Amino acid sequence: MTSINGDSSDEETGSFTATNVLLGYASKEPTDDSFSQLGGQPTWPNAADPPSAQLAKCKVCNRMMTLLLQLNGDLPERYPGHERKLYIFACRSKTCKKKAGSIRAMRSVKVSLGAPSHQEETSNGIPQPTDLSPPKPAPMLGDSIFGSKFPPTSSSNSNPFSTSGTSNPNPNPFSTTSTPSPFPNLSSKPPQRPDPSSSSDLPTTFAQKARIASPPPSSPPLPSPREPWPSPSQLPPPYPSYHLDADYETLDNSSSPQPSSSSHNVSIDEDSAGGGSADKDSYESTHDGTFQRFATRLAHNPLQVLRYEFDGAPLLYSKTDAVGKLFPGGARIPRCEHCGQKRVFELQLVPQAITELEVEEVGLEGMEWGTVMLGVCAGDCGGQAGQGWAWREEWVGVQWEEVGGRR
Repeated sequence: MTSINGDSSDEETGSFTATNVLLGYASKEPTDDSFSQLGGQPTWPNAADPPSAQLAKCKVCNRMMTLLLQLNGDLPERYPGHERKLYIFACRSKTCKKKAGSIRAMRSVKVSLGAPSHQEETSNGIPQPTDLSPPKPAPMLGDSIFGSKFPPTSSSNSNPFSTSGTSNPNPNPFSTTSTPSPFPNLSSKPPQRPDPSSSSDLPTTFAQKARIASPPPSSPPLPSPREPWPSPSQLPPPYPSYHLDADYETLDNSSSPQPSSSSHNVSIDEDSAGGGSADKDSYESTHDGTFQRFATRLAHNPLQVLRYEFDGAPLLYSKTDAVGKLFPGGARIPRCEHCGQKRVFELQLVPQAITELEVEEVGLEGMEWGTVMLGVCAGDCGGQAGQGWAWREEWVGVQWEEVGGRR
């Protein structure tokens, strides 16, 4: 049996390996999740109180950006009483490509009255003494996030983003209501899924909270004046809108699939390399292993546009750029500017998202990234109990196409 090295814990079942990474797929057919979407125009949890437009402006050209993703990020096991929404925007200007600040993300949070505090550290960076009990066994990703277990041994075929009620006590994180919803069975996407009868439960992989005693920022950033959100006619044209369907990642141990055409192929132009074949060989030796692993992993489930694993590990496009050097572990991701707590990886977009978003585009002047990662405040800060929705900008790690890369 071939061993497949993954970023997340996995369990081999027959000729397949099942991981704790939830994959998102673009769908033109409606799903049970009416909020989460790829592309389109953003929708706000409170239409009468949108975020400041400043949060969605390109830091390079100061123009409004276009929505790539909005996701219902409720995590009732980790943040009881919190409603969470996630957004990623990108600038469509050609002159802003591959520049810092041309892709941004925001998190919206609303805290209900009576919700427990989720501060991991005090204001001086020292762990609170009230939370020194031995950690409880970490729940499976499916249990913690979607109120489900993998593999699908139940007779239910409900969508993982379903908003319908069930006896399951764990609400769906992408649901748009606070009522519990089922996730006992992930929809089948042959040939990307094994036979359900050959599967078994995933092992526990949720990372235990790490306590890092380091000084917080000297002071939180001062709030900027709230800028009204523009009317639709003042916004750049949106990308096509897709619903999101989901399925856990499974890897075929019996074969090594070839990277799909949507993966970014890396080639080196010897004229641009500057040092001839020696530099080319050096570049390939440091880059090809990571990129080939990235492309091969995606080829197991080539239609995925999104990889989700809260507090997990991203699938790196490169280990040599500034973002790649922050991992493994992600301990060097910038801490939250507002509360000083660490940030953790939550999700990443992969190249098939570009294929879907630019399906109507003419020419080759499109987006040029290999992956877009989202890191969020581990304390889910921002919301005041009973005070409505609060907005926070979050960390985005973009791994751009390498020199000579082509979609």
